[in-house]
Amino acid sequence: MRAATPAYDLDVRTDERRIRAALADAAHTPFWLEDPGRPATAPWFTGTTETDLLVIGGGYCGLWTALQAKEQNPGRDVVLVESAEIGWAASGRNGGFVEASLTHGPENGRRYFAEDLDVLGGLAAENFREFHDSLLRHGIDAEYQRGGGLSVATEPHQVEALRRAAAEGGVFYDRDQLTELVRSPLYRAGLFHSDGVALVHPAKLVWGLKAACKKLGVRIFEHTPVTALTNQGCAVRARTDNGIIRARQVVLATNGFPSLLKRNRMLTLPVYDYVLMTEPLTGAQLAEIGWQRPFGISDASRQFHYYRKTADNRILWGGYDVVYHRGGAIVPDHDQRPETFDRLADHFLRTFPQLGDIRFTHAWGGMIDMSTQLAAFQGLAMGGKVAYSSGFTGLGVAATRFAGAVMLDLLAGRETARTRLRMATRRPLPIPPEPLLYPAVQLIRRAIARADRNGGRDGIILKTANRLGFSFDS
Repeated sequence: MRAATPAYDLDVRTDERRIRAALADAAHTPFWLEDPGRPATAPWFTGTTETDLLVIGGGYCGLWTALQAKEQNPGRDVVLVESAEIGWAASGRNGGFVEASLTHGPENGRRYFAEDLDVLGGLAAENFREFHDSLLRHGIDAEYQRGGGLSVATEPHQVEALRRAAAEGGVFYDRDQLTELVRSPLYRAGLFHSDGVALVHPAKLVWGLKAACKKLGVRIFEHTPVTALTNQGCAVRARTDNGIIRARQVVLATNGFPSLLKRNRMLTLPVYDYVLMTEPLTGAQLAEIGWQRPFGISDASRQFHYYRKTADNRILWGGYDVVYHRGGAIVPDHDQRPETFDRLADHFLRTFPQLGDIRFTHAWGGMIDMSTQLAAFQGLAMGGKVAYSSGFTGLGVAATRFAGAVMLDLLAGRETARTRLRMATRRPLPIPPEPLLYPAVQLIRRAIARADRNGGRDGIILKTANRLGFSFDS
């Protein structure tokens, strides 16, 4: 018996002329970074200086760490350096989903962090609350909206999976009930969570964190790459292109970029995620799809889309293709991938055919860091003077704040609920090197696509990978 055609696959089924028209005027820059509130860049560092704490990396993770360091000890001297411009990478390109989860979903949590789940649940909820409290305390207008999240079933087997998941929380909607929230001919059911999910404007968040850090006295330098770290006993020497910074303690928040610690370079994989942004929807168009409330949506496949509305009623549509480029190179050319933009446009038009000749105004991509456990990890190096965190796997908007708190606890030698977690005491399995890595990733991607087509059932490749400790459940 021939299998039913899946809702989404690699084949582009929409008329090519319609896709060409929809993408014709799309700017190949992140929509968020075009906001007129974009701040001026800070100067680069030259000369020599000493500091109590040096934070390397000016994305969410570095900024949250610097901010919390000054909140804990206002007298501590903190220097933050960014190799390019603050917010230019993943922190200014993501979808703006703020999720309480620290484990990339319940299944992944049970697989890797079973002994910590009760504690992690409480810590995640606390971090989620404190994330919002911090925005209020520092006057950061990041367009924060706590509207919840909807997971939709687009294949028959996903309906029962969502129904079972509802036993752990959330409200299950069958096909007819789901039309109260949003309408698509591809939807079979949905699971709505009102707690633990919010939305932000990613760039406004990173710029607001930058301003808050500066207000508390953090010394910020942009266009200042650190090229080497040297252990000098009581301090760490950081060499930059134009100077030397000597720090008593260092935080590494470079995420998917090659770590300054050689031992960590095989613990993350740089993969590229791609996004489209529509033109603003009219009131009539919103009425056609019935999406009135400010919640985010994702579909329940392993190769999943994520989408949300913006303040001016655009729809951001991303995901599905997560691409590892051969050799792991991180270069600007990889921010553009026409075949993925075509596929995303096709999937969008299949999902919301009611929107007719809608156009996309922006199409962009960017690198995110992935670990084999699909969740971040933290640790110490250089005799406890250097703390690091990486491997957020696209779950970094809120989790980076938590990671900053973990790293500060580790540097202070504090034994806390955070530092006792597996993610702070054990590193994930290393990623195989090239030339094995690229073909292995392609093999796994094909296996995931087959599992999505075959009722969610893992084949031998995914079963073997999971037994070996390489997680592909999300």
